[in-house]
Amino acid sequence: MNLRGDPGLNGQAMSHHASNSVVHLELHTGDLRGAVDFYARLFGWRGERIEAGQGTYMALGMGDRVGGGVVECPSDRPLWLPYVEVPDVGATTDRARGLGGEVLLGPREGPEGWRSVVSAPDGGEVAFWQPKNGSRRR
Repeated sequence: MNLRGDPGLNGQAMSHHASNSVVHLELHTGDLRGAVDFYARLFGWRGERIEAGQGTYMALGMGDRVGGGVVECPSDRPLWLPYVEVPDVGATTDRARGLGGEVLLGPREGPEGWRSVVSAPDGGEVAFWQPKNGSRRR
């Protein structure tokens, strides 16, 4: 399977688009195998196991525009987490906090870039992604 790019944070393939674009969708679920099977049968999205150190992760081939993946984790209810590419993950995280968001995961550096996760005042979650050195992802 070709995800058109180098593995991103935790082995995820990240797409590269203009800033503030959704570049990756990640499903958090307690049933990784069932979720991957469902989307493979529904859309033809093929899963590729990625060594993620702390858990099981499957990259998903979701087409040419957005990267994707499924992470197995304890979850009362599965959720899709969009990753938005931003020019400065720290500044964007601070801005979200200033607008009433709750920081769920502060800025963290990984092999390919930085990420953070915030919850909006309405409870929706979004991740911010800043690639290193203009890294291009697909």
